[in-house]
Amino acid sequence: MRTLIWGAGAIGGTIGAYAARAGREAVLVDVVADHVDAMNRDGLRITGPVETFSAEVTAVTPDRLEGRWDAVLLCTKALHTEDAIAAIAPHLADDGFVVSVQNGLNEFAIAAHVGEERTVGAFVNFGADYLEPGVIHFGGRGAVVVGELDGRSSERLAWLLELMRTFEPNAVATDNIWGYLWGKMGYGAMLFAGALCDESIADVLDSREARPILDRLAAEVLAVAAAEGVRPLGFNGFEPAAFGPSGDPAARAASYDAMVAHNRGSAKTHSGVWRDLAIRKRKTEVDAQFSPILARAEAHGVAVPATRRLVDTMHEVEAGRRPQAWATLMRLGEAEEAAPA
Repeated sequence: MRTLIWGAGAIGGTIGAYAARAGREAVLVDVVADHVDAMNRDGLRITGPVETFSAEVTAVTPDRLEGRWDAVLLCTKALHTEDAIAAIAPHLADDGFVVSVQNGLNEFAIAAHVGEERTVGAFVNFGADYLEPGVIHFGGRGAVVVGELDGRSSERLAWLLELMRTFEPNAVATDNIWGYLWGKMGYGAMLFAGALCDESIADVLDSREARPILDRLAAEVLAVAAAEGVRPLGFNGFEPAAFGPSGDPAARAASYDAMVAHNRGSAKTHSGVWRDLAIRKRKTEVDAQFSPILARAEAHGVAVPATRRLVDTMHEVEAGRRPQAWATLMRLGEAEEAAPA
């Protein structure tokens, strides 16, 4: 298939470099001209403890893209999904499809533009960061799962799985991709909360003081998933059932310990959300990732006060009205008394 990777940052850059090294032809698209120039001139370099190598790739900025494509891997930040899919649509073959290789529930937005039948889901939890033009840091392996939105098997899904296995040999296909995507949002709420302070992912997860707040956030997201009729699935230590209505303290403690162990084994110590705030000084994906959850919570009558406070507090940090500090994270606990039991 003629393959386009839209967004050559942490996720798309990692996949693109490994695919190119494996002999898979794919064109990378990125809005950062310096990054595109560096990739075309020097190759795309992967660094870090997993592996270090350079791959020869072809990269363009969106305004220079020509032609139509069978498969498009959308790897942008969630907040850029609407603009990206509008730019992609004219370049999509009549029977082409778009794969959301992003954080969040972006499949909803993609399907609204190109149709559900032309949208494929993907879940990724590996650790990577964009360092500088032409250089991606691959900090640690993590779960990679692909699936059709309706749970069926297909030739394109088999093709996509082979592509993903060029960089993650343990990638799998699933008939419940929504379960992984909603599970990731339960875990993702914890990461967004942790980004409100300066501590590492592992240290926040390991904090007995922070855990009640993280419990509440995960429980709220999973309650919305349940109202949607979705059965969330676990990965890399996160066990959704431990944070649901029937979860017990021992199961949650075991899940936290497993998540801490997984994150301490990665060279990526802080989340991409934290990097957006602390390093890149830009807006996070908080609205793009949580707006679909808040909308569905309201539609189902599910109370999510801690999640709403998380979004509001993140806005305050983005605007410089609150610091990235432990006290800012602890502020989320103020929503607990109003939260459902």
